[in-house]
Amino acid sequence: MSSPFASPIAVIAVPVRNEAERIAACLRAIDGQKELAPGSLGVVLFLNNCTDGTGELVSGLLPTITVPVRVLTEEFAGAHAGWARRRAMDAAADWLGEGGGAILSTDADSRVPPDWVARTLAALAAGADAVAGRVELDEEEGKLLPAMLHARGRLEDLYDALITEAEARIDPDPHDPWPCHRTTIGATLAVTRDAYRAVGGMPEIPLGEDGAFIARLIAHGMRVRHAPDVRVTISARLTGRAPGGVADTIRSRCEEPEALCDARMETFPRCVRRYLWRARFRHLHGAGLLARRTDWAQWLGIEPAEAARIATLPLGHAIDEAEKMSPRLAYRPIGPRQLPGQIRLARLCLPLIRALAALRRNRTRKAPADRAGELASRLGRAA
Repeated sequence: MSSPFASPIAVIAVPVRNEAERIAACLRAIDGQKELAPGSLGVVLFLNNCTDGTGELVSGLLPTITVPVRVLTEEFAGAHAGWARRRAMDAAADWLGEGGGAILSTDADSRVPPDWVARTLAALAAGADAVAGRVELDEEEGKLLPAMLHARGRLEDLYDALITEAEARIDPDPHDPWPCHRTTIGATLAVTRDAYRAVGGMPEIPLGEDGAFIARLIAHGMRVRHAPDVRVTISARLTGRAPGGVADTIRSRCEEPEALCDARMETFPRCVRRYLWRARFRHLHGAGLLARRTDWAQWLGIEPAEAARIATLPLGHAIDEAEKMSPRLAYRPIGPRQLPGQIRLARLCLPLIRALAALRRNRTRKAPADRAGELASRLGRAA
């Protein structure tokens, strides 16, 4: 197929292992992308260790797909999710070439909506170096899951939204303003080629490569947008292809209904304390005061030598290191039985947090000096 583009401006990287049942739906969804110029999109399928006929099925599908697709095949005994995603994304980066562009990641058992690429590229064009989207379970497959799992999921989603808003109000990121979210999943990630190369690519680790990648970007000072309007449908199956993935999480929640929530879901007062600390830390870092002040390290229980080292790091890396080193900031996730009470508390406190955040914005317009320290003090007394 001829194209006015010498190479695409965006390439979707899809790691694939034994997805004969779902790869057709995945590819057709990608092929149905709207609002894109012809030839501007490419797809890399990285087939690894497939034994169920996925390769033959893909070969039969390709003549019906209008988007250019490059298929790579590899057998590797040590394969895991991080390795496969990195191989797919590296190939996407190579295809884009030195001219740059965007690398998008999704999974072979996921279905992207027709506006997925367009919305993602819009977020990148607005100034983001990377975009993390949200996911929702396949509706028909979800009907097969226990009702108690859906009930817990609704509570977790609600509490997650409440603490995310509190975080965005108390410690705002100008590149990731509210409304936003904190989902990080390989089924809907995107990054500019330049940012991907600058941070050394996708971490090649067996589990959690997607979250580690976003953390790596933030540590390097990259602008990460958690876009609420970028969504992908993922499988609700109980038997997945990657150990520790979504399927394992769903199954473990079915088997252990009282399993703890995600690490960031702490009690609301503890969440607020964490966000206040980050706001204060961000203020001190921006003012160049971390090396001259010692009170922040003493409060966190960090030794002077470590504090001096942290003070020399870029902001994102410094925050990450301080949280790792401080015993006071160890995550203490709550259980599902605590969710209703913490939701009520968050709903009571958020109006005050919103009001104080609005007051800070108004004062910032009048006086450009950073008011994060004052806001932290006010919220600390209120809590």
